[in-house]
Amino acid sequence: MTESAPLRALALVCSLKPTPAPSSSDLMARQVLDELGKHGVTGDVVRVVDHDVKPGVEVDMGEGDAWPAIRERMMAADILVLATPTWVGHMSSVAQRVLERLDGELSETDDSGRPLVTGKVAVVAVVGNEDGAHKIIADAFQGLGDIGFTIPAQGSTYWNDQAMGGTDYLELDETPEAVASTTATMAENAAHLARALRAAPYPGR
Repeated sequence: MTESAPLRALALVCSLKPTPAPSSSDLMARQVLDELGKHGVTGDVVRVVDHDVKPGVEVDMGEGDAWPAIRERMMAADILVLATPTWVGHMSSVAQRVLERLDGELSETDDSGRPLVTGKVAVVAVVGNEDGAHKIIADAFQGLGDIGFTIPAQGSTYWNDQAMGGTDYLELDETPEAVASTTATMAENAAHLARALRAAPYPGR
């Protein structure tokens, strides 16, 4: 991919709700892509639960596994957006499965022994009407970093309802200013980092 080619992003939405059910995670992921679009990044959304992603830690778990097709789209992107709801204080089981499947990238290396995702940027978006966003982001960053993705400064955005609340993000009349500002900063930093890494890739061993 040339330095002048447009940057691309792929948002993996890890909602437990299949399409076409409304999803707060899907809404936030699309808001992230909208902000990335202001910096010349085009993007797509995949709602993972719509696809038969098999359990496992390989890039291809065999017949019927939908992950290889999703992975192909991820490999064509410069920026990965991982969007998840909060359930009982943790990322969704779908998000956990995505991280488990991404673990397979440790075995997919270039001539220097680096994972093929090295040089790609990853950001995380979390929504929930309960606490847990900070821990989810920390866990996701740890996994994504180990796998080979690069995390930009302020590379996350999230929204939590008030304690013991019952409001979903998609039910809000408007996006809170703090969330909108955080999402905008995250997108700007992610686009900048992706361009920097494309122009000056990590050195090989």
